[in-house]
Amino acid sequence: MPHKPRKRFGQNFLQKQEVIDDILWAIHPQPDDLMVEIGPGLGALTQPLAQALKQLHVIELDRDIVTTLREKYTNGNVIIHEGDALKFDFASLGAKIRVVGNLPYNISTPLLFHLTAQIACVHDIHAMLQKEVVERMVAAPDTAAYGRLSVALQYRFEMEKVLDVGPDAFYPRPKVDSAVIRMLPRAKPERQASDEALFARIVTTAFSQRRKTLRNTLRNVLESADFEVLGIDPQARAETLAVGDFVRIANHISAGQKP
Repeated sequence: MPHKPRKRFGQNFLQKQEVIDDILWAIHPQPDDLMVEIGPGLGALTQPLAQALKQLHVIELDRDIVTTLREKYTNGNVIIHEGDALKFDFASLGAKIRVVGNLPYNISTPLLFHLTAQIACVHDIHAMLQKEVVERMVAAPDTAAYGRLSVALQYRFEMEKVLDVGPDAFYPRPKVDSAVIRMLPRAKPERQASDEALFARIVTTAFSQRRKTLRNTLRNVLESADFEVLGIDPQARAETLAVGDFVRIANHISAGQKP
């Protein structure tokens, strides 16, 4: 019996061969790559990746799909991890991991942050996401799509959209367009935050009320004199600041031992 897509897992299975070929071209798998696929589903990417690699790890939450995968891949080159990718310890697989996946759109943002927290073991990421999310990830300052996700991920990764994918590439057809993004961890951020937890809090706070000025959103941590020292207009909004500006703010607060 064909597998019935489950809404609670956000399942939309890739099936268009042209798109599959384009994704494989973008990934360019090599036999010795340490690769992990998140959400293999019906195996549109799993099968060609397993043929190209000496070993492939896959993470799948759906027990029925796990059963099917175990019945299909019995020669040992596909290692199946049953469980939630949001809780998976990617570092347990080793270093320089290549992450691939048609990520469930309902958990894509927390999953990206989970991967970011384990960036030390990541070589690159090729992920299928909702197109709107990809546009937010690569957005430039002073644009409508630019926000917390843009700043948080651009601080850690070099990113580019490599492919647009329409709804007709999936079963069932999603109600949104999709895109594939390539994410390469930066060897070192262009501007290093001395306290990265503080940097993250500043970014979150600044974007918590997009219509308000920085004077209002950051009033608990920055005074008029601080804005003057930083050379940042207190009447500006968060969306106008580059990633480096948020780093400068966080480092200024950290140096002054402000909260």
